[in-house]
Amino acid sequence: MNAVTHGIGVALSIAGLVLLIIRGVQQGGAMRITAYTLYGALLVIFYLASTLFHSLYFTKASHLFQIFDHSAIYLLIAGTYTPYCLVVIKGALGWVIFGVIWAMAILGVIYKALWLGKYQKLSTVIYVIMGWFCVLGFKQLYQGLGIPGFTLLVLGGVAFTVGAVIYSFKGIKFGHVIWHLFVLLGTILMYFSVLLYA
Repeated sequence: MNAVTHGIGVALSIAGLVLLIIRGVQQGGAMRITAYTLYGALLVIFYLASTLFHSLYFTKASHLFQIFDHSAIYLLIAGTYTPYCLVVIKGALGWVIFGVIWAMAILGVIYKALWLGKYQKLSTVIYVIMGWFCVLGFKQLYQGLGIPGFTLLVLGGVAFTVGAVIYSFKGIKFGHVIWHLFVLLGTILMYFSVLLYA
């Protein structure tokens, strides 16, 4: 079931990447095209890594793919920030947030590669902190995205946060599937915030 939910995400994100590239070309500007393409590509990688891990869970390769899966979460967060930072917030603040988030993502990937399975609750907290780091640019995001785009962004953040809380409580029945559904919802909401309003 986990593989199925994110398998759907792979198909949707591939289509989404194509639409982002088209939109970027239509809007113009190398920065926009690059930011959209990077975001869309990392969306595909995130869902592909998750699908492969859950499909190969009972094989010898599962540990390696679990590292890819967990690392891809950090990369997706940074990838999602990219168009918001470089196209919407812009300026010094945009670059500062962009730099901090990507540094955290790279450190997160290293952490997962070396200590996968350790400090799980801390890992979830870091995901949430990274996700809400954008409050530093809320004013610019609100002005740049308008009410509809900003609302989609915030609702996406809420979906991810609720999903992360559910995921952190291991005793919840079907908690992992519920987490995946909230992730799917969160990425869809943020995707349309970027595609239509960034």
